[in-house]
Amino acid sequence: MTSYRNAGIDGHKIFYREAGPSDAPAIVLLHGFPSSSHMFRDLIPQLADRFHVIAPDYLGFGFSDAPAATAFSYTFDNITALVEKLLFNTLGLTKFSIYVQDYGAPVGFRIASRHPQVIEGIVVQNGNAYVEGISAAFEPLKPFWANRNAETEKPVRSLLTAETTKFQYTHGVKNIGAVSPDPWTFDQLFLDRPGNDAIQLDLFHNYPSNVALYDEWHRYFREHQPATLIVWGQNDPFFTVAGAEAFLQDLPKAELHLLDTGHFALEEANTFIAASMRDFLGRAATQRKAAAK
Repeated sequence: MTSYRNAGIDGHKIFYREAGPSDAPAIVLLHGFPSSSHMFRDLIPQLADRFHVIAPDYLGFGFSDAPAATAFSYTFDNITALVEKLLFNTLGLTKFSIYVQDYGAPVGFRIASRHPQVIEGIVVQNGNAYVEGISAAFEPLKPFWANRNAETEKPVRSLLTAETTKFQYTHGVKNIGAVSPDPWTFDQLFLDRPGNDAIQLDLFHNYPSNVALYDEWHRYFREHQPATLIVWGQNDPFFTVAGAEAFLQDLPKAELHLLDTGHFALEEANTFIAASMRDFLGRAATQRKAAAK
């Protein structure tokens, strides 16, 4: 059974979903834009018999607090710092795997590269870490990154519309009739909160800080060789198949599955992804135990 909890972190309420035995191997599910831990609603029950599952909402997302952009500096570093405090200070985790999707990648790879000793495995689902993975869909953001003003902001605001949110969930799927409208409707409710546009624009503008860390993340991959499973929606309009394959440059033992679906692959492929995770992380645990003897 999933429990729904709140933690006080630096004066902010951080919401998270928790399931599974507290003494089981832990896995932290890190969501993308414009979603929240809600994107893992079908995955969590498929993992909870074997894993201690934690799925937080970042500040400004889902059921976590969303202080105004004038009251909190919304950067990926600051978002990550709150997640770290939840995991290490509040929950006392010392070892865990991570699942990263979209924004979850810059959060998760910051944590992993700073605390390599805690990471037992990585599941990458359309979470980018290579320039090869950045598609042409990012072109409208480049003028905004170079010179933020009202004019360069206009095309970026289109990423906050209900039409774009639905597009993220439906583009590239095999069977649109099998994809529930719940997630994009849910996400849009939070995107449309007063002041949330300023929050999301700040994070969009801060996105190049992630690209600046790619080399650091690649060094982490090469030096520590974390057990890595890549399950990638190959029809993703934002992060390309080349970005999925690029992980193999630094993680040649990573297991790669290209799935015939889109950006939010869990909407169509949650059963396959859950089974792949259970198998992969189980084998990784067996290998760790054997290596420790």
